Amino acid sequence: MPNKKKILLVEDHPIFRLGLAELINQEDDFIAFGDSKDVDPAIKEIETLKPDLIIADITLKKSDGIDLVKYVKKYHKNIPVLVLSMHDEYLYAERALHAGAKGYIMKQEAMESVVTAIHHVLEGKIYLNEKVKEHILSNISGTPETKKKTPVDRLTDRELQVFKMIGRGFSSRDIAERLFLSIKTIGTYRERIKNKFNLKHANELIRCAVHFEKTGQISTQLD
Repeated sequence: MPNKKKILLVEDHPIFRLGLAELINQEDDFIAFGDSKDVDPAIKEIETLKPDLIIADITLKKSDGIDLVKYVKKYHKNIPVLVLSMHDEYLYAERALHAGAKGYIMKQEAMESVVTAIHHVLEGKIYLNEKVKEHILSNISGTPETKKKTPVDRLTDRELQVFKMIGRGFSSRDIAERLFLSIKTIGTYRERIKNKFNLKHANELIRCAVHFEKTGQISTQLD
């Protein structure tokens, strides 16, 4: 359909993806497609199908949507990416924008706002809800002492990715294979995360990561 804008969905939850596609396809000027659950197959679809816009979840089957955003920014600057997440807006929105995303939307509001967000991004605008806008502007204009308030903010993108994968039950070997890194490098990331969270043992790191994956919150005082 040459008159319709092509929207590529990169999402590892099939029911949510189907619902989102149905909502988008109700619009006269959009058509949603895509069956990718992770970064590598998404890259193949991007190269083959040349979408006008990509909607990507932060948490994918084996990897991280931020990696996809960085890839698109590097190799397909003309294709905007709208990031979806079920996680805390403040933590991921700023990271997504720094990586090159043109918008950020919470899954809880996706069904109500996704069409508006698509229009904004295709018009060359940045889409954020008012709460996220206020937070980012406050962070930009604030003093160094008011920035990076949470422990997770001190993690690099790669450290956060490793931390999330620990919380999802991946071993160091699994993480190394999925990120194409050595087990030694993953061990270094684990130590850095432990130091930043002031955790002493690997079991504390695992409990903290699992808690974060379930709740989106950091607790270093877990029984």
